[in-house]
Amino acid sequence: MSTPPARPARTVACPACGGPSLYGPDNPARPFCSARCKQLDLGAWASEQFRVPAQPSAHDVAADDFTAGDSSPGDSRLQ
Repeated sequence: MSTPPARPARTVACPACGGPSLYGPDNPARPFCSARCKQLDLGAWASEQFRVPAQPSAHDVAADDFTAGDSSPGDSRLQ
């Protein structure tokens, strides 16, 4: 059984800076142009600069109504 022919690497726009980025196995940071752009993108996700819009669910609304300082008199779990 023979291996399929390797595809030539192509150049794409880096999602972080917009510069040229080699999209192929020779670029460990792909689709980014560099490790720096890859880390900047990860930091943006970690700091919630990128968000996926969604409608709040009934569970989210119920959780927002409860705060840690509001415990019922007989609830020893939160004291």
